[in-house]
Amino acid sequence: ARMVSTRQVAAVAEAVGHTVAARGMCCVYGDTGLGKTVAVEQALHLLPGRVPVWRPVVGVAPGLPQLRASLCEALGLPSGALPHRAGPASRALTRALAEPGVLFLDDAQRLTPPLLDFLRQLWDAPGCAAALVLCGAGSERALARASALRSRVLSWHQVGRLEPSQVPQTLTLFHPVWAPADPDDLARADEQMARGNFRTWAKITSHVYAARERGPVRRVDRELIEQACARFGPYP
Repeated sequence: ARMVSTRQVAAVAEAVGHTVAARGMCCVYGDTGLGKTVAVEQALHLLPGRVPVWRPVVGVAPGLPQLRASLCEALGLPSGALPHRAGPASRALTRALAEPGVLFLDDAQRLTPPLLDFLRQLWDAPGCAAALVLCGAGSERALARASALRSRVLSWHQVGRLEPSQVPQTLTLFHPVWAPADPDDLARADEQMARGNFRTWAKITSHVYAARERGPVRRVDRELIEQACARFGPYP
């Protein structure tokens, strides 16, 4: 499988690039499985090499100490007792964020309003030179509940589904197993199962590829694609 630079990916790269240049905040949102994280990572990869990118990991239902610990670890700060000392931790994070860079928080929908307001305070500190990229399905709703941070977001970008006209070429670029497939068969599978969801297409690709490995002479036709889709059960 290969990274495919679709129109959706290019649009995310533009939004993130502008946000980083302006040292602002960006929220990338959309339904699950549309490639938001991959698109943001591609956008960050395209930044000049001298721009550091920090990627704290957000757990499920984190508290403020857990968020501080994740930020400290991502920024290369001591992550032992420091995150449990609110004042020193905030000062250390403020100093670290005075350096130009990008903080990328995936699954931002997990953050409660108090945690989002903590981020707002860090970015309101005089001298903050970092950009903040928030990403996740439902992240826009999480930010809507934190009005102070929401009002500071420079760019809101919704990632959409693959359009039907994009599917054949995108899949051919994504994996060579689709090269001989009939575009009509792909369109049918997209209409009935994938509905423009890239993650679903990645799973279909995995099943089709495995079937071809078991029987290399099999054609990638409607029957094989339907067999692959049947493996999803009720949860494509």
